Amino acid sequence: MGRSIHHPTGLIHNGPTAEKGYTLFSSQGGTHATLIDMEGQVVHRWNYDEGIVYGYLLENGNILCRTLPPENCDLVKGIGGSSRSLVELDWESNIVWEYRDPMIHHDFVRLENGNTLVLAFEHLDDGWVNKIKGGYIPDPAEYEGILGDIIREVSPEGKILNDISISKLLDFDEDVICPLETRREWTHGNSINLTPDGDFLVSFRLTHTVGIVKNSGEKFLWKWGPGDIHHQHNPTFLENGNILIFDNGSHSKGMDHSRIIEVNPDSNEIEWEYTEDPPHSFYSFHISSAERQANGNTLVCEGAFGRIFEVSKSGDVVWEYINQFYAPDARTGNLTNMSFRAHKYSPDFKGIRDRDLNPDKYKNINRLNKNKQANLGIITS
Repeated sequence: MGRSIHHPTGLIHNGPTAEKGYTLFSSQGGTHATLIDMEGQVVHRWNYDEGIVYGYLLENGNILCRTLPPENCDLVKGIGGSSRSLVELDWESNIVWEYRDPMIHHDFVRLENGNTLVLAFEHLDDGWVNKIKGGYIPDPAEYEGILGDIIREVSPEGKILNDISISKLLDFDEDVICPLETRREWTHGNSINLTPDGDFLVSFRLTHTVGIVKNSGEKFLWKWGPGDIHHQHNPTFLENGNILIFDNGSHSKGMDHSRIIEVNPDSNEIEWEYTEDPPHSFYSFHISSAERQANGNTLVCEGAFGRIFEVSKSGDVVWEYINQFYAPDARTGNLTNMSFRAHKYSPDFKGIRDRDLNPDKYKNINRLNKNKQANLGIITS
């Protein structure tokens, strides 16, 4: 759907049953990550000149984030989710750790042992190209073969400890590229999380697949999705053993619309679903996320429109905020408030518990929210 440029941004609704906490997000192409309170007021910001496309908080209060795309790597030029580096910034936005590699993309996980998991591209040789099915060949001038996905583990010193090639675990007949997508990539991994057993919960956009990869890298323990979900993002493992997924619904056989689903990996049955009426009123072609809250609500980032909202189990919208910070999109240069993902943190979360979260520090920004001003095209860079 389209939204009027006069649609208000900032806080839209704050209901009494919303999970109390602070919400973190950033704008595609921007150089800030922003933390807001329940009233939509900015209470803290991290700044990094090379961009903060997406980040999440560590328990020490630092933010681990990925930056804008690399400038001189033709293999990944124009591919969504690519980044030149991962950086860890302290509360004052000082760099305390970084890992630079133009092939990293989308998502990452800081492990308890201090190592970091990150998704990375690998260039598949010609022997793979004729076996991979689906997709269409782009402009030959832009086509340099097909990229696969790697799950990489990096030490605090930046040393590569392990690479798991996803391509070696796939089936040429089952893992088929969407016919409406190019053959520049096979899978386009867009998410990595851990299961309680330490295995890897992953999402592959171009093959409409969510799966669990054994942490040894030898096989898939579970794989599901084609025909049931379309170009999904951000699967996360829930305490009840189910998996929460943002099903983007793009390139589906029917009317494109998004939904949030909770699937049981033992039965492959969808046990809970959220959509809107009419269905196409909730739709993000790409990016986006869903995160279950402690009170049972679900925080949703409808990424394409910068809409972050919380829904109850019964489907009531109990909190809603529209990203009011615009930045030039990394690929098109157009001003956008798109947000890759959003997270909410309890006031008791260790990383923010003793921090100064006074919104008065950002009163010049917050007065815009209080005035309910519409899209002002605020650039975050």
